Amino acid sequence: MIGNDVPMFWVALWAYLGASVLYVLQIAVSRKWFGTAAFVTLVIGFVFHSVAIILRFAATGHPPFTGMYEYASCLAWAIVLFYLILQARHKAQNFGVFVSPLAFAVIVVASLFPKEMERQLVPALQSYWLQIHVTMAVLGEGAFAVAFASSVMYLIKERGVKPLPSLETLDDLTYRAVVIGYPLFTLGALFAGAIWAWKAWGSPWGWDPKEVGSLVIWLIYSAYLHARVTAGWRGRRAAVLSIIGFSATIFTFMSNLFIGGLHSYA
Repeated sequence: MIGNDVPMFWVALWAYLGASVLYVLQIAVSRKWFGTAAFVTLVIGFVFHSVAIILRFAATGHPPFTGMYEYASCLAWAIVLFYLILQARHKAQNFGVFVSPLAFAVIVVASLFPKEMERQLVPALQSYWLQIHVTMAVLGEGAFAVAFASSVMYLIKERGVKPLPSLETLDDLTYRAVVIGYPLFTLGALFAGAIWAWKAWGSPWGWDPKEVGSLVIWLIYSAYLHARVTAGWRGRRAAVLSIIGFSATIFTFMSNLFIGGLHSYA
C-alpha cells in the first residue's frame, strides 16, 4: 500500500531540485536574491520532507527506515538538516551549491525504490534497537555527506572559483560536520548495531558486508580525526580523506543490492 506521505515526498524532491538550480544561478550571475530564493526553497522542501517522514511513521507505527526507499529518503533529509545547522552558524556564502544537488541526488535514488509501506516487520526488525541503531547511523551519514560536499567545494575553490566560501571556511565546515557525524555513527552503526545483532542473531559480529563496510567507514573517519588532531592535516589532504570516507559510505549503503548478507531484507 502506498502511503499518503508520497505526495509530500515528491514536493520535497522538486523543491530540492529547484534549490539546486537557484544556487547554480547564484554562482553564474552573482545575484544575491537567487541565493536567498534557493535557501527558502530548500527550507520549504525540508518542511515537506519532514511531514512526509512523520506521516509514514504514524501510518506504519515504526521508524521509516526499514527499506531502501525509506532509508535513502531519511538520508536526504539528514543532509539538509545538517546543512541548515551549519549554515545557520557559519553563514557561508553559496555553501548550498553542492549540498542541495547532493540531497537531490539521494532523494532521487530513494524515488527509484518501491514505496509500499511495511506494517508487519520481519522478526529481526521488531526491536527498539532499530530506532537507536538506524536513526543514529543515518544522522551520522547525513553529516558525513555535508562534509563530503564541503570537501569537494574545497578542491574546486583551490582552482580559483571565487563565489565559493573561503578555503579556511570550507576546511572548518568539513571538520565540524565530521565531528558531528563521527560520534553518531560510532554509537549508532557500530555499538548499537553490535548489540542489536547480538540480540537478533546471537552474535555481535558476523562479517556481514554492511558490518564490514561500517567498520571501514569508521576507520577512515577515525584516521581523518587522528590525522587532523595529531599531525595537523588540513586542506587538500583532509578533503581527500573526507571524500574517500563518504564514497565508502555510499558503497556500503548500496552493497546489499548486489552483495546480499544479513541486511538484505532492507
